[in-house]
Amino acid sequence: MSPSGAGMSKVRRHGSREAEAAARSGITRVPNLGPAVFTKRAGMSKDTFIHLDVSHHRAVAVVRLLRIEKGKAFVDLLNKKANDSGEKEIGYVERTLGFSTRYLEDRDIRLVTVIVAGTVRWKRYLDYLIMSLCSEEKVFREMEPLLLQILRIGCFEILKLDVPAYAAVNENVRLAKVALRPGAGNMVNAILRKLVLLKETDSLPLPKIEGDDRAQARAVSIIYSHPVWMVRRWIRFHGKDEALRLMNWNNSDPHFSLRVNTSKGYTRADLIKRLESLQVHYEESIMDEFVRVREGMQSVLQAGLLKDGICAVQDESAGLVVSVVDPQPGETIVDCCAAPGGKTLFMASRLSGEGKIWALDINKGRLRILMDAAKLHGLDDMIVDIHADLRLYAKETTAKYDKVLLDAPCSGLGVLSKRADLRWNRQLEDLEELMCLQDELLDSASILVKPGGILIYSTCLIDPEENEKRIAAFVQRHPEFAPQSVCGYVPTEFITDEGFYSSNPTKHSMDGAFAARLVRSLH
Repeated sequence: MSPSGAGMSKVRRHGSREAEAAARSGITRVPNLGPAVFTKRAGMSKDTFIHLDVSHHRAVAVVRLLRIEKGKAFVDLLNKKANDSGEKEIGYVERTLGFSTRYLEDRDIRLVTVIVAGTVRWKRYLDYLIMSLCSEEKVFREMEPLLLQILRIGCFEILKLDVPAYAAVNENVRLAKVALRPGAGNMVNAILRKLVLLKETDSLPLPKIEGDDRAQARAVSIIYSHPVWMVRRWIRFHGKDEALRLMNWNNSDPHFSLRVNTSKGYTRADLIKRLESLQVHYEESIMDEFVRVREGMQSVLQAGLLKDGICAVQDESAGLVVSVVDPQPGETIVDCCAAPGGKTLFMASRLSGEGKIWALDINKGRLRILMDAAKLHGLDDMIVDIHADLRLYAKETTAKYDKVLLDAPCSGLGVLSKRADLRWNRQLEDLEELMCLQDELLDSASILVKPGGILIYSTCLIDPEENEKRIAAFVQRHPEFAPQSVCGYVPTEFITDEGFYSSNPTKHSMDGAFAARLVRSLH
């Protein structure tokens, strides 16, 4: 059954609010450009219009990109719940585009993940190309959000994916015509064909790295698709060559690490055996409980290795922070910003059934997820959850602990390869606020350390202002604490000249992280 295409009421069946939302996305009408069916979704009483002639994974990807841009979604590289093909995702597509998609197969879900993550990573460079290929800059500046996302996807596929040029052009043109109007499809056709020609003749436009430091940083930020302030900051702290290596790392496909759940009796050999049976390629880690997986994470998820509590996704950099804590059987430890709980669970597994971990967090929902994971891993008897603001809890409690871990809220710039959207969600002004918060939390965490106990401060970045400088300022305020070298707790390649733990993505092929041990005096 084909829709008439002339009236939106025959296509959109969810009321005026959805129609208004679609109009805000630049949708004016949906023409009749291909075969379609009406069907019923499970649990839905109304007909759903499924356009069969549109690339369904691209339709899902473009809607998700719109939601990410508006701040209502994030880039999920793991798809743990595989809900991309579920009712919720399909509902977003239908409300935004005016038609629905079929349920996505596993291959489609992987394509959505790759396209969304890559398009977000390369957004600044893609926009530079699109603007260069528009007839004038004003056309780009006033472009509808939905049209811009379709063009970004097309450019990304042509430049960064092994997608035949004709397919990338034709499919995105069709999507623009159906989701917007024929004229939008014509614009996509013109721009993407120009891009294909420029790629084939090796004449893609690129800004020249010249002029003063600011001008050079602007050019680099386009070529490597990072915010200008981030480029300038990294060049200042790490030098130009290292800054470029960091940006290359952030733009590469991330690998994930799996930590075997030893608390249930599993060994790394058991995990490796399961990975081999799934034909998932892996590398052994420097840490006994970890393996690295570059491809095949969806197979791991679908096989239920996480759901069954056999292993957890955790980067080795976080595992090394736990090594800095060095949990020992019988100790009392509080994890001050515990959720979502990866370090909490790993610490609990190292207590060998003796001792206790208090998991404190301000977010009740994330704490609930942590405790569900603890039960799954057979560690719920070892962990006590505390829903509280650390700053208030430290003032009100009389409890003192052997060890206190403050895995502080930070800018997260050490995990940009896995958090594709984070680079665009951070501003330089955020760092000032975060550093003030880090100082407040450090002061509060220090109250919980008993005499002779250990305070561990950690972050997931390599920025000295959020790391070494925070420790220096803290020790000035609290002379009863003294830094203790992490020598003997982590391999020497991770130990800085000051005796702190630091992992660097370009040197160690893992997320950036930092940790310091601080000993409280006995008096």
